[in-house]
Amino acid sequence: MNESLQFVYKEEFWYVSAFINSVNINAEAKSQEIEEIIKIKFKNLKEEDIFRKDLKNDILELIKHISIKCSWVEFLSNFLFFRSFRFNTVGYFQFEVEHYKQDPSRKNSLNPLLLQQIPILVLNILKEYNYKPENEGIHLDTESPIYVFVTSNKSEPNEIVWNPDNIEKYKKVIANWTEIYSGQWEDYSETLFNKRIENNLSNRLSELHFLRRNSGFIYMAEENYEKFFKSYMKQYVIDPTPKMRAVLFALRSINESLDLLFLKTQSQAFQGLKVIEQEIRNLRLLRGMIQTTLSAIYNELDYNRRQHYTTVLKHLLTEFEIKNIVERINQKFNSIYDVMEDLYHKKSEENQERTESGLNLLNLLFGAGILADLAAVIVISLNLQKGNIFTSILNGSIALVIIGILVATIGYYLNKRIQMKKADIRKAVDAVIEDNVGNIILIKRKYAPFQDYYALPGGFIEKGENAKKALVREVKEETNLDVKILHKIGFYTEEGRDPRGNIHSTAYKCSIIGDIAQMKSGDDSKEVELIPKNKLQFIKLAFDHKEILEDTNFLK
Repeated sequence: MNESLQFVYKEEFWYVSAFINSVNINAEAKSQEIEEIIKIKFKNLKEEDIFRKDLKNDILELIKHISIKCSWVEFLSNFLFFRSFRFNTVGYFQFEVEHYKQDPSRKNSLNPLLLQQIPILVLNILKEYNYKPENEGIHLDTESPIYVFVTSNKSEPNEIVWNPDNIEKYKKVIANWTEIYSGQWEDYSETLFNKRIENNLSNRLSELHFLRRNSGFIYMAEENYEKFFKSYMKQYVIDPTPKMRAVLFALRSINESLDLLFLKTQSQAFQGLKVIEQEIRNLRLLRGMIQTTLSAIYNELDYNRRQHYTTVLKHLLTEFEIKNIVERINQKFNSIYDVMEDLYHKKSEENQERTESGLNLLNLLFGAGILADLAAVIVISLNLQKGNIFTSILNGSIALVIIGILVATIGYYLNKRIQMKKADIRKAVDAVIEDNVGNIILIKRKYAPFQDYYALPGGFIEKGENAKKALVREVKEETNLDVKILHKIGFYTEEGRDPRGNIHSTAYKCSIIGDIAQMKSGDDSKEVELIPKNKLQFIKLAFDHKEILEDTNFLK
């Protein structure tokens, strides 16, 4: 095998995904702080800080001549994440890195084995930075390796035509550059080298483009590099990679958070169910934003005519296994909804049992005549023959105490009666939305109860919300439509209307604001459809939504 090929190093781009709280944190200022910390650490680096002792002299020399510039790139924003609501933005810190920038002739001696050592050192610095109390507004992805893009704009020999034969001929050298973190040992197998040279994404015979899970390598002839790297390669090959990796980081975080929430439902019994519900809502919001982003990517694949760009996007979706983790997350959402439904049922039953126990005790007191006896004591006390002043005061005091006990007991009894009726009442809203030609908007439910049944758009009123504000929000989340509330239809409180518990709902008639073409399903809805009025009687409706439509005169 001919291994005389040598790629000449040009520059690098590093990427670290992160959540930040943009309200309290100036991300650009933090990027400058991170850059300065790395430079200070490198300036004071000692031999014992380097894992590869056999390379320590080369690494120390390399670090003396490194150029690093850090900046923040925002990707998704305006969401709430984690229980403490510390983060509202996900993006990545971008590092523009170049060794021997002032002495390019020394770049000829650089090889992938040496290059991989520097990001490992930087990751250790970032781990320490990540867990400092003053950096609570930032959460860096320090579980993954720093994503490293290495570029080359020269090769020796020069002007090789990168057809399959030459890629095979030089596969060992190419393979060592395509996997920066893998190391380059002589005893690697042919099978491994063959795998590393798969998926050359370039559509030109003068270039090589390899994108892997943790690193990428791009070779372009010097003239092409000057002309097209910034105008095309950076935009359509390099930039999509950290964006997709930020998506992966956010999805992984949702996945881990769902696991923690599931454990909470098992260990905390019925404490904090409202908090868990809010966390689930925040996670759903972030998932929805990610799904919207992925939809835009899939639209690019459908409509973009840049074959090279769409090839890169398809490869990244596969390389990061985005589809698999999305499916796992959706399954976990389904599972945790089932668990929450069971917990609410159980909580409702326990509250009812406690209320009934109190009432049983009071019934026992009434039935045994104890309260009646107390009343008799009062009468006796008040009708005792008058004695001296001390006796009158004593008898009067006893009577007042007994009256107080009797009043408190009866009050407790009546309060328990009221509590039993109002135990765990939750407030919800439902929307009857009619378009301009008489169709009704219904969603098909994604989750139990009534999974796959049709239902009116709506949902629970959150703490601090009024019913109308909740209705507008829920309709937007489930149908992507803005609505105007026309009038109230009714208040629905019948016992058993919702199997999840004692849930009262206010229904409103609404009209659509804007373009109905914007209608699409959301987190809780599998589908959203326009149903003609004359078809309503033939479909399965969830809850008591048939009654609501009857009250609106849409069903007879």
